[in-house]
Order: sequence, then structure tokens, then C-alpha cells
Amino acid sequence: MGRQVVIYCASSSTIDPKYNEAARQLVRGLHALGYDIVSGGGARGTMGAITGESVKAGGRHVAVLPRFMQGLEHPEVSEVVWTETMADRKERMRENTVAAIALPGGIGTLDELMETHTLRKLNKYEGEVFALNLDGFYNPLKELLHHFVVTDMTSQPDVELLHFPNTVEELLEYFK
Repeated sequence: MGRQVVIYCASSSTIDPKYNEAARQLVRGLHALGYDIVSGGGARGTMGAITGESVKAGGRHVAVLPRFMQGLEHPEVSEVVWTETMADRKERMRENTVAAIALPGGIGTLDELMETHTLRKLNKYEGEVFALNLDGFYNPLKELLHHFVVTDMTSQPDVELLHFPNTVEELLEYFK
């Protein structure tokens, strides 16, 4: 098993195709650099795009799903890890990863990203944490975090533990 990166992303099949294309580009780049992928492993949306691209690239992709989602996994993932709860799923997805990347996604992606950022702040997650800010997708989150700093709810150094690259190319530079 090589170095692993967890990717949080959308399961929606109705999002702008540019997000799935960015996900495919990221997966190709990470596999080319020798990284294995861990994700939610669903067959729909960006999760499905990630698995499909991982298979094409010949890379290893581990899907982590709670048992109540059985039947929703992508049929081509390299490995499926079953958990009992969503909380167990998030913990297992981060396990032994060197980085966590949130692609544009919905409330589940935001939950995974913020929990991982919090764990990084508390020194309970050692990997780097990224939110791909493609076309400004995460600008509202950046503004909210700035609000937390100016109201003394958190510190600037804690906010800076979360990186916001604007392009896949910029993001991949962190992994070279």
C-alpha cells in the first residue's frame, strides 16, 4: 500500500461537469505521483467519476461506506471497506492518509472537511487539508473563516491549516 490521499466530494449527478473533470484530472495527477485514493466510493456524481478515472489510470482506490449504503458502491473500486456508522466512515477514510482534499461538494463534503480541519487543529490528524477552490467555490467558506478570526472565535494560524488552491495544477504542486 502506497501513500494515500482521501478525497471528499459530491455524490450528486446533476452538478456542473467541470467539477467532475477537475476530479478526474486530480486523480490522474495523484496516481501519476504514486498516491492511492481513498473516497466515499459511491457510483454517482463526483465519487463515480473518481473511481472511473482511478480504474483508467490503473491506480488503487479504496472506497469506504457505511453498511446501510450497501449497493451504492462503485463496482470497479479496488477495495471496499465497510463501516457501521457515518462517523466510523469519516475516521476510516482519514486513516493512514497524508492529505485530505475536499472538492466542490455538498453538506456531506463540508462536514468531512470541517471535521478534518478541526482534527488537524487539535493535532489529531497529521495530514495536510485542502479545499479545491475551483472558480471560487469555497470563497464563502473563506469569508466565514475570516469572520471567525476577526471576532476572535479562532486564530489566523488555525485557519491557515486549511489550504485553498484555486486549480488542480496548484493543488498537485503540494504533492510533488
